[in-house]
Amino acid sequence: MAARALVPLLLCLILLLSHGAQGSAVQAVVAEPFMELHTGPGRGYPVFHVLDRGEHFEILARRTDWFRVRGPREHVGWVSLAQMRLATVADGRPLQLEGAGATEYSQRRWESGVMLGDFGGGDVISLYGSYLLTRNLSVELTGSTITGSFSDAWMANAHLVHQPFPEWRVSPFVSLGTGVIWIRPQARLAETERRRDQVASVGLGLRMHLTRRFMLRAEYRSHLIFTDRNENEVVDEWKAGFAFFF
Repeated sequence: MAARALVPLLLCLILLLSHGAQGSAVQAVVAEPFMELHTGPGRGYPVFHVLDRGEHFEILARRTDWFRVRGPREHVGWVSLAQMRLATVADGRPLQLEGAGATEYSQRRWESGVMLGDFGGGDVISLYGSYLLTRNLSVELTGSTITGSFSDAWMANAHLVHQPFPEWRVSPFVSLGTGVIWIRPQARLAETERRRDQVASVGLGLRMHLTRRFMLRAEYRSHLIFTDRNENEVVDEWKAGFAFFF
């Protein structure tokens, strides 16, 4: 199936983009007489160091209107958007800051999307929704419909998803979950009874922020299906799709 071939290709593409996206921090130069480094992302945090005009620094992360930067002698602190707008790149051109979409992405709480791919040789379509409990940990609910050569199935899962680098535009994640699968044999196999089995799964994947509130997501999951026949089944799932956050 074309969908099954597409998923590994999308996963490889995101891996290549991830390698390029995280290669180095953005370099900038102080253009005003000085730049104040705060201990945290807000004016209520004290200034602990000042960068002078002409000094180079790296932009490490952004949180709303504050940027985490690293200056000479490994001083790491937070700089306001107002001061960052006055900085330049090495050749004197104005510094191009990330758009609002990047800020919203780093602060997202809800995420929802649709994915398609391969489930043990059958076609799978999944709808999911997730809520970020912390910057690194989210809870996710997924509903899937599976169409195979000999049977169809519905599956519902709940997962805990850990994202170690939430600020990255291309970010890896791992998941651990459980759920239920309902298997319905096709009409020509009417003598085979319908099944309802429990499922446990582990997975890994990548999500990439495309623009504004849209993301590309690809993942692999290994499902362990517990059957009444004491012959547990292991099923591999590959899928990719698009999502939005809010």
